Amino acid sequence: MKNQQFQKLLENYRSIVNKTVLDELKNRKPKSLYDPLIYFFSSGGKRLRSILLLLCANSVNKELSSEPINQAIAIELLHNFTLIHDDIMDNSEKRHNKLTLHKKYDISTAVLAGDALLALAYEFLSRDLKQNSEKIFQEFTNALTVVCEGQALDKEFETRNKVSIDEYFNMISRKTGALIKSTCRIGALTQTSNELVVNKLGEFGELIGIAFQIQDDLFDVIGDEKTFGKKKGSDLVEGKKTYLLLKALQKARGKDLIKIKKLIKSKGIKPDKIKEYINIYYDLGIIDLAKKEIENFRQRADLILDELKSQIDSENLKLFLSLVINRTY
Repeated sequence: MKNQQFQKLLENYRSIVNKTVLDELKNRKPKSLYDPLIYFFSSGGKRLRSILLLLCANSVNKELSSEPINQAIAIELLHNFTLIHDDIMDNSEKRHNKLTLHKKYDISTAVLAGDALLALAYEFLSRDLKQNSEKIFQEFTNALTVVCEGQALDKEFETRNKVSIDEYFNMISRKTGALIKSTCRIGALTQTSNELVVNKLGEFGELIGIAFQIQDDLFDVIGDEKTFGKKKGSDLVEGKKTYLLLKALQKARGKDLIKIKKLIKSKGIKPDKIKEYINIYYDLGIIDLAKKEIENFRQRADLILDELKSQIDSENLKLFLSLVINRTY
């Protein structure tokens, strides 16, 4: 029963976010700028970050009279801004099984559309803010800066032959963890000035973000292409320094080690070699290792919620944590 109610709550939040954003975009001109954004935002997306912000706000204040929908939308728009620009940098063909914005239109259109989303994100962030507005703006801007730093490191790693696991975790804590961390902090800040609660929920969000990125690394080799929305093994083809690749480099010996080093030196592999490298991951136990790492971060996030049980209502956040960790795409 609780799960059914929770799913209905998520669908309601998702529906409100989608409708509000699309209504905003449809009422704006020029169409040459906003029609591509309507296409992009209509192409799918789980809206997990906006949902999480609303769940954090509700966990802190069960009696809130008006939910921070605009701030949740701001986070979602910021996230989608990063996706549009990431797709351009990675020259990705598809997202959610549909053409990426720069493939559907062109690079100039996609860059400008991404810029417009960022500007719109700040517009939404400022709407109906009732408390902690300065802290919320600082948090939002800092998240944007740190995400850009993480993306820069990710691109830098593609050209480097040596990247440590510690460097990888630093990169994903910035690229993915920072925005989810700020999502939770902003959700809390819309309702409270309690630094302990804000900081702890931020830690909770960062741990979710790190687990989320390792999951994405994992889905690249074990995920269903139709469900995941991108080609299997694309990280291998691009030579991305994922958790799986770096762990394989640590554990491989003999011929497998030679192959892994060749992939790194060549900055990727040809598509017809994907299956061979995925088999290496399985043989080395890398798939199970990644799953254990994800579970480790889940447990750490769960412990933080337990620490806050006297100050927040964590039931829906625990359900959200389970949802994210058990996702298949």
